[in-house]
Amino acid sequence: MTLKDITFTNIITIDKFLNMKKINKIILCAALAISTITFSYSQSKVAHINTQELVASMPEMNTAKAELEKLAKTYETDIQTMAAELQSKVKQYDSEAASQTDEENQKRLQEVQGMEQSIRQYQQQAQSDLQKKEFDLLKPISEKAQAAIIKIATAQGFDYVMDSTQGQGVILANGKDLMADVKVELGF
Repeated sequence: MTLKDITFTNIITIDKFLNMKKINKIILCAALAISTITFSYSQSKVAHINTQELVASMPEMNTAKAELEKLAKTYETDIQTMAAELQSKVKQYDSEAASQTDEENQKRLQEVQGMEQSIRQYQQQAQSDLQKKEFDLLKPISEKAQAAIIKIATAQGFDYVMDSTQGQGVILANGKDLMADVKVELGF
């Protein structure tokens, strides 16, 4: 082929050929980048565990539940005693109301209202105390469970551990379930 044989049509064809090679190189590079990212992602190991089930099955939970139930029973007994005293007082004041002055009945009404207010305040304080006690008892148990999960997941080379507790956002949990391994780590 000589210089005279190269026509305008040939130049366009050669130019298209060179542009196609560039496009093919770009596509090849993009495909390589995507496959590298996909390969890296597919190498991430994911496991799951139902933390609510784990914590509920820990032996420490039985002790914590018993302590909470005992405290709740104490508050309940106190409130029932206070309510019985209030009822008794109301009954007494109702039966004596006709023989008392309006001033005395008004004073008794205020006393009953004060007792009712005291009972409500005590109920609120009891509820608050129970919530605080529950938090104080459950925090170390949860921390112990989390430490065991992290230890097992790290030892088994997992990059991510999802909480498969109902309502936590995990729709499908077909990966490795760490429950049995974590229970062994915790000694039960």
